[in-house]
Amino acid sequence: MTHEIIMAGFGGQGVMLMGQLLTYAGMIENKQVSWIPSYGPEMRGGTANCSVIISDEPIGAPIVSEPNLVIAMNLPSLDKFEPLLQPGGILIINSSLIERGAKRTDITAYQIPANEIAAELGNTKTANMVIVGSLIGAAEVVSADAVLKAFAKMFAKKPELLAINESAIRRGMKYIKGEI
Repeated sequence: MTHEIIMAGFGGQGVMLMGQLLTYAGMIENKQVSWIPSYGPEMRGGTANCSVIISDEPIGAPIVSEPNLVIAMNLPSLDKFEPLLQPGGILIINSSLIERGAKRTDITAYQIPANEIAAELGNTKTANMVIVGSLIGAAEVVSADAVLKAFAKMFAKKPELLAINESAIRRGMKYIKGEI
């Protein structure tokens, strides 16, 4: 199975970290992976997106032009990437910052109040991990265990961050499955 993912938002939302984390988790599971970041001209507050491919087979090209998964963390990202999503694809919308749902009816769309869930957990900076959990729950791109192992390795010098981020990931998984 090949998952071609575009994650997009504005700088400072942790979009690149989400992509790196999923890519690293894919590596832990011995999958083929690619990650390509794309930034707008500004840093914080500017546009940011990344393309991630996670596959059981070799990846021919790292470019994602017709994703089967899209994460939109803000409205400009939703407007830009929803039309590119393959029919039957999955769209995850951060409903904390986006007031509309999907326009298309040939996809599965989820609206996740990521910022509110992160605030309930006590750290608004974990909204991106709530979305990662939602993605895992919706598409099982990689396992939660692999994501947590990747997170622990990426943040080995800050082990105090693991518990809150694990809670955010698990909360996102539960939310998308309707368990909360």
